[in-house]
Amino acid sequence: MISAQGGPRPQGLRYRVRFMADDALQLDGQPLNFAQIEAVARDGLRVTIGTQALENIQQARVVVETHSEGTKAVYGINTGFGSLSRNRIEGEDLRSVQRNLIRSHAAGVGEMLPDEIVRAMLLILAASLGRGRSGVRREVVQLIVEMLNHGITPQVPSRGSVGASGDLAPLAHAGLVLIGEGQARVDGQVRSGVEALTKKGLAPITLEAKEGLALINGTHLMSAIGTLTLCDVGRLSETAIVSAAMAVDACRGSDAPFDEKLHVARNQSGQCFIAARLKTLLDGSQIIQDHREDDPRVQDPYCLRATPQVLGATRDAIDYVRTVFERELGAVTDNPLVFPETNEIISGGNFHGMPLAIALDTLSIALSHIAGIAERRVYWLLKASDSENPVNLNLSPQPGLHSGLMITQYTAAALCNEIQTLATPASVANIPTSAGMEDYNSFGVTSAHQARQAVDLAINVIAIELLVMAEAMEYQRPLKSGAGVEAAYKTVRSVVPRLTEDRPPAPDIAAIARLIRAGAFCT
Repeated sequence: MISAQGGPRPQGLRYRVRFMADDALQLDGQPLNFAQIEAVARDGLRVTIGTQALENIQQARVVVETHSEGTKAVYGINTGFGSLSRNRIEGEDLRSVQRNLIRSHAAGVGEMLPDEIVRAMLLILAASLGRGRSGVRREVVQLIVEMLNHGITPQVPSRGSVGASGDLAPLAHAGLVLIGEGQARVDGQVRSGVEALTKKGLAPITLEAKEGLALINGTHLMSAIGTLTLCDVGRLSETAIVSAAMAVDACRGSDAPFDEKLHVARNQSGQCFIAARLKTLLDGSQIIQDHREDDPRVQDPYCLRATPQVLGATRDAIDYVRTVFERELGAVTDNPLVFPETNEIISGGNFHGMPLAIALDTLSIALSHIAGIAERRVYWLLKASDSENPVNLNLSPQPGLHSGLMITQYTAAALCNEIQTLATPASVANIPTSAGMEDYNSFGVTSAHQARQAVDLAINVIAIELLVMAEAMEYQRPLKSGAGVEAAYKTVRSVVPRLTEDRPPAPDIAAIARLIRAGAFCT
């Protein structure tokens, strides 16, 4: 059994963790980590609810039931919602209003979210409810967990959240399945919510006071997208360092700009890390030694020389984003929150997604630079403007007859342009909702979608760099690079042969991109 607190590796995980078939993630009220979310969302790791979480849930539920029977108006329990919060709800209508909330808020549009994102969203929701601040019954959390374990994945449209009063529309579509409505994928087929539950021996629930609101008031979708994106970014960012190191020798660049003394003088931690990593990957390079003396070039272009400064800045930015999400994975973002220790129910704004929105916008900016500087190195190499490097123009096996890898740079340029567009922050704009009651929104899900698209594009840019630089390494033979670079070269060559005549580069790019996603270049 793997508790939410322990886990097999620290939360700063960058590489894929494979759990044993009989492992399970126990929700115990503690923060989740990236490895656990990826394992449940992508690998189907089983989930259980621990004793502590069950106690937390029960204690909060007692408070909700006490307040629902009282005469005092308590938002979300015996009132309407949003701009309708002044309307009192009583008696049997307490159940109806929760069901109606789920139905009315399921207003999403667009393509359906991938199953892995919906599964991550459900897991983060269940973990949050298990912290005992939301006031739902145990049965609600148990049904969410059973849906995860039985592979019942709600069909959730990707657009519709403004990232403030929770990810309302997407979470409402997931909530429909809990009450036997909506649609879900099970065993590879899309069925009605009730059919999907019945097929696995489960039954819909009737929502009680507060429960509908608890299901949809939270940052769980943007948390899910952001967490899985960060898992991919971790593998991408490490690969980008490796591809940059290979580019240094492929371009016959200098390792002098990676001298530790330079970077200590700058006093930026990410920069120091990248410089040291590049030195390690290039350690023992015969190529660098071959042109260390009597090289007429004075300096390399920025795309080589300033790699520690640029990738170091992206590393620092990614670490900031990761820290924000680590905190959020231990949070309760429902509203109002229940405090059994003081018998209080307090309404606030924990559902607001701005902390995540700003972080996700920052992530897209960082990705634009990871991809951007790699594309510049590809351009520099392919134009073969440096007479000191014996590569052919565009790495053509026979210039003129064959075009070589010329168009891969075009593709990288197109991808970088799209990432630059995606790096325009969504969080800086505001459109009020709910008749002005919800007058400042985060649009964090838009930021999350942009970051997710940006990392997919950036992975392909780095795949192009690895393709180009591995080919350029052939021109440096019989000289060898450092052990780290040579290992990366062999990994590329395991799926892509040397270019001896023109062939479509697209399958080669795709094959290397698959290796990046799998963490094949991470050590």
